[in-house]
Amino acid sequence: MSEAKYAGFLPGAHVIEGYGAGGFRFGGMSHRGAILALPSGIYAWSAIDPSGITIEALGPVFDEKPGLIEHLLIGTGREMVPISAALRQRLRAAGIRAEPMQTGAAARTYSILLGEKRRVAAALLAAP
Repeated sequence: MSEAKYAGFLPGAHVIEGYGAGGFRFGGMSHRGAILALPSGIYAWSAIDPSGITIEALGPVFDEKPGLIEHLLIGTGREMVPISAALRQRLRAAGIRAEPMQTGAAARTYSILLGEKRRVAAALLAAP
């Protein structure tokens, strides 16, 4: 994956150090807005609410090398919102198990699983 293809790129896997107030802290820096935390790095993500969690918006997830992601934690904001059947099916076809949950829970779980060396990624909507 070309880092120039996606804006707001920080290479490498990083734990989420904090979240809230519309953003996240990771890698000793902060970012306002949604993020994708992938094996290749952390990227700014254009989704702003659950309706923006689409196959197209998760393109960077599908661009990762096959097998690097087993679980995708999807932080849907303050409330847990189910993902579409089409998205769940597309992720399953890629060998990825989708787990939607509140953003705070997703950020905490991502950091724990990353620390356990699990094949995990996260798509996290910013929560106000």
